[in-house]
Amino acid sequence: MTAYLLRRIGQAIVVVIGVMVVTFALIHLEPGSAARATLGTRANSERIAVFDAANGLDRPLAAQFLTFVKQAAQGDFGTSYSLHQPVSTLIAQRLPRDAVLLGISTVLALAVALPMGIYQALRRDRAVDHVLTVVSFVLYSMPDFFFALLLVALFSVQLHLLPSQAPQAESVGGILSDPRGLVLPVVTLCLVTVAGFSRYMRSSAISTLAQDYVLVARAKGLPEGLVLRRHVLRNSLLPVITVLGLAAPAIVTGAVIAESVFNYPGMGLLFYQAATSKDYPVLLGSTLVVGVATVVGSLLADIAYSLLDPRIRYDHA
Repeated sequence: MTAYLLRRIGQAIVVVIGVMVVTFALIHLEPGSAARATLGTRANSERIAVFDAANGLDRPLAAQFLTFVKQAAQGDFGTSYSLHQPVSTLIAQRLPRDAVLLGISTVLALAVALPMGIYQALRRDRAVDHVLTVVSFVLYSMPDFFFALLLVALFSVQLHLLPSQAPQAESVGGILSDPRGLVLPVVTLCLVTVAGFSRYMRSSAISTLAQDYVLVARAKGLPEGLVLRRHVLRNSLLPVITVLGLAAPAIVTGAVIAESVFNYPGMGLLFYQAATSKDYPVLLGSTLVVGVATVVGSLLADIAYSLLDPRIRYDHA
């Protein structure tokens, strides 16, 4: 296991460097200039030149990239062009808020998707299975922003039951003190995530139910609930855990849209605002954080995979 972890950490470092290179190149190849987006369309050439010189944008791209790597290694992602604050400070302020939103929505999604997948597997090809399958496909194929707008139109505009804007508090405690404001963004992320996870859980549970050890457990007369918890659920979780570890980019993408629609003060809204204003330091810092989170999530998923299934051994892989 130790040798495997060392290899994965080495691979993770290579992946993160690749993410940095690709992101840096794509951002700087995008049409338009950060100076024009920050200073406005009426800024003259002299002001643009001063802005570029002050932020190092007049240097060759290779030199800019090396500077970014050196600063990032020290936890310094530069200063936001539009907000005039250190990017590391902005990220540190918003990450806990994202942890609240993504944590609650992911936990709720798993709490719904796992039993739902097993329930569908137990009633495979019956009417309830077909109905839930259709619902899952509709939710999975529906764009996040459209689904969020539908919820706002129904529960905020028509029924006046929930606020259309998420909590605006700066602290985690302040956000949690306004649960009504969290309902719509959490439901948006939760239902879209449920659709994907439930399909994986259904397929995995169908395969597990056909295994010999499940048939033997049932033949011994064990209660159905015990068979499902001890044999079906645990072994069906393996592919779901793998998908969960690799789902960080998709979850974060959904957060960008949900936070933009509901004005939630998290990393997603920060990234969206930076993208519209070509705030390079914020874009690079945010992308790097997401890339690291994705790699760490994949590594944790592999570790959990080996713990859930003792048959898996990575030492000789």
